[in-house]
Amino acid sequence: MKPTIQALKNKTSHDAQREFGGTLGALFIPTLLPLTVLFLTSVSRSSEASVLCWPPPLPSAEQLWDPLAPVLLLGWISLHVVLYFMPLGKVSEGLVLRDGKRLKYPINGFHSLCISCALLLLLMGLGAQLGSVFDLLLPLAMCSIALSFLLSIYLYIRSFWAPSHALALGGNTGNPLYDFFIGRELNPRVGNFDLKYFCELRPGLIGWVVVNLGMLMKEVELRGSPSLAMILVNSFQLLYVADALWNEEAVLTTMDIVHDGFGFMLVFGDLAWVPFTYSLQAAFLVVHPQTLSFLGAACIIALNGIGYYIFRKSNSQKNQFRRDPSHPSVARLETIATATGKRLLVSGWWGLVRHPNYLGDLLMALAWSLPCGFSHLLPYFYIIYFTILLIHREDRDERQCRAKYGLAWDTYCRRVPYRIFPYIY
Repeated sequence: MKPTIQALKNKTSHDAQREFGGTLGALFIPTLLPLTVLFLTSVSRSSEASVLCWPPPLPSAEQLWDPLAPVLLLGWISLHVVLYFMPLGKVSEGLVLRDGKRLKYPINGFHSLCISCALLLLLMGLGAQLGSVFDLLLPLAMCSIALSFLLSIYLYIRSFWAPSHALALGGNTGNPLYDFFIGRELNPRVGNFDLKYFCELRPGLIGWVVVNLGMLMKEVELRGSPSLAMILVNSFQLLYVADALWNEEAVLTTMDIVHDGFGFMLVFGDLAWVPFTYSLQAAFLVVHPQTLSFLGAACIIALNGIGYYIFRKSNSQKNQFRRDPSHPSVARLETIATATGKRLLVSGWWGLVRHPNYLGDLLMALAWSLPCGFSHLLPYFYIIYFTILLIHREDRDERQCRAKYGLAWDTYCRRVPYRIFPYIY
């Protein structure tokens, strides 16, 4: 039987909604991104630190493997599984799912960060050489990549036993490559253990702090004390991670939790991409020390402070409005009514640009790179990549909001014409 015209239209529409290049992206991204992590990690440790040198120097098999790496990685993840279940903090409910239920989530990530830092300090007090993390970067990255593939395969297989209402709307296309990449199941759980929520803010994000601290201690081993540049990078990024975990409840309304399935894209991003590419500045500084004047440092601190202020204030305003529009801090803000019954903010931070939190994020990203000087491109990889990521993420959000809110979104866009950068974009 030939497919109907309506069926063909539906299929074309469904294919057009596929993200990240559809099947082609799902074929190449799981290959290219792991190679990128290994390449950048290797280059950051080299004396040249050149990302433009081609062909790049390839690490040997001995450099990629160390039997200690999987032990450390599995021990780290096991620690955070235990901390996930500790009876500290509160329990919050997520947004309403398609079956009308609301899942419960433990809000204790900040406690996990504090306990992790206390344990690290204890180990260092007992003589542990945290600077050895620098020597284990490649094996740890390799093990994290392998774990990402194994977990993604498990998630894809188990999704076929999940009920239809538990699948992500964009991850059940019938194309195995794409569904594996984007994620079929929205909230995969083992009992009360939410795999996506756990990976989102726990082992990889806190692991980023540990890698940074390892780079700082390696610098102490080599030079007797940490440089001002290294202290700034560690401090800025620790503040960022601590802020994310202090405001952990806000992640329950983000695109990652609410919309995206849990597949290779998020698994790899959480467990491998974040800890090993976000720490490139610290790894670079170990081999390429930089001298900062106090004036230069003050300017960089001011830039990070401005970015953080914009990021935090705009996110707090958005999250408060989503949870309680009648709260005094947001009740007087101007809004636009939509056909869904929800309202769109058109004043406050969200009347400045459509994504003021992204603007703050990018200002902070620049502040993280500036302590590394201007002699190499490598430390600026993060802000280049992050700018591309946020522009793409903004475009995804734009399409979803236009489909959801229709004419109200067009009205909002006329009121707030700039997406991220005022008067530029």
